[in-house]
Amino acid sequence: MDQQKQEKWYFKTWPLVVSFLCVGPLMLPLVWINPRFSVKTKAVASVVIIAASYFMGVVLLKSFTSIFNYYSLAFSPY
Repeated sequence: MDQQKQEKWYFKTWPLVVSFLCVGPLMLPLVWINPRFSVKTKAVASVVIIAASYFMGVVLLKSFTSIFNYYSLAFSPY
C-alpha cells in the first residue's frame, strides 16, 4: 500500500476562505504557517486581508451609524 502524505485540512484553500469570512484578520496565522505559500505570497495575502478587513470594518461602522441616526429620528418625541 502506498503511503502518501496527506495534506492537513487547515492547509487547504477552503478553510482559509471560510476563516477569513468568519474571523477576518485573526486567520493570518493560518496563512503564515501554510507551507504551500512563499514568503512573498504570504506578505501579499496579509496586506490584502488587512485592507479588506479594514474596509469591511469601516462599512460596518458607517452602516451602524446610519441605522442609529434613522431610528433616533424615527423615535424622537418631536
